[in-house]
Amino acid sequence: MGRFEAMRIFCTVIEAGGFAAAADRLGLSTTAVSRHVAQLESRLGVRLLNRTTRRMSPTADGFAYFERCTQLLADLDETEASVSGQARRLHGRLRLTAPIALAVLRLGPAFATFAREHPEIELDIVLSDGIADFAEEGLDLALRVGKVGSTNVVARQIGETELLVAASPDYLARAGVPQRPEELSDHACFTYAYSSTGNQWQFFSDGETDGEPVNVRIRGPINANNGLLIGEMAASGAGIAMAPCFILAPLIKSGRLQRVLQEWPLRRLPIQVVYPARRHLSARVQAMAGFLARWYAEHGGVD
Repeated sequence: MGRFEAMRIFCTVIEAGGFAAAADRLGLSTTAVSRHVAQLESRLGVRLLNRTTRRMSPTADGFAYFERCTQLLADLDETEASVSGQARRLHGRLRLTAPIALAVLRLGPAFATFAREHPEIELDIVLSDGIADFAEEGLDLALRVGKVGSTNVVARQIGETELLVAASPDYLARAGVPQRPEELSDHACFTYAYSSTGNQWQFFSDGETDGEPVNVRIRGPINANNGLLIGEMAASGAGIAMAPCFILAPLIKSGRLQRVLQEWPLRRLPIQVVYPARRHLSARVQAMAGFLARWYAEHGGVD
C-alpha cells in the first residue's frame, strides 16, 4: 500500500474515532485497518495511537502526524481537483460541532441551506456544549459561544449574543423580584457546568459593559450542562437563569419567563467559527466558515 493511502487510513481512524467506524467508511475490515496502522507505525518507528479496551486516542507523535497528514492530503485533493477541472465542485466529508441550543434554535436553516448549495459535501454535525478536541473527535470546524479553549486554533467572530437573566412569574411571585445583583445570593440560581466564570455572575452598572463590573456569587439546588434544560427548568418555576438571548428570549416572549435586573447588563459573548491553525485549510472548511459569516451578517449577527 502506498504512503498516501496509509495516511488516509490513519487519518480516517482519528476522524472516525476508532478502527471499526473507520473500516465502515473505508469499506475495509476492522482487521485490515488495524493492520495498516500497525504497519505505518512500524515503518515510522513511533507509536501513533494509544489503544485501550474503551477508547483510542492519538499519541503526541500521532497528533502531530495527523495534523501534517490532514494538511498534505487536503493539498493533494485540491491539486488534483484543480487539474481535473473540479475545483469549484466541493465534495467530501465535513465534520463540525456546535453548541446544542445554538444549533437547534438558530442554525438548522443555515446548515440546510449549505447542504442544498453543496450537495456533494457530506455534513457530519456533532452537537455538544463542551469544548471538543479537534484531533480526538476528528473535527474540521467548530462553532463556539464565548471562550475558544485553545491557542492552537483560529477563531473568526461571525456574531454575538447577549446574556439575559430571567425567572418565571410564579417564582418571582413566591421569592420576590431582585432589584440589585447582590440580592441574587438569596435566590435559587441555576449554575451552568461550562460557564467560564464558575458560579459568579458579572454585571455592569449604569447600563455600560465597559464600566466597573459587579461580581455576584450565586448558588442554587440545580447544576446542569445544557442551556436549553436550564431555560425550561426556569420556566417551570425552579429558580433564576442566566443564559444567552437565543435560549431565553423565546421563553420571555411567550410569557413563561420574565426578565430581571434589566438595568444591569451582562457581558456579550462572541459567536465564533473555530478551526485548527493550519497553514492551508481545505476548501470545504473555507466554504462553511465563509457561508456562516455571510449567513449571520444577513440575519443581523446578534442573537
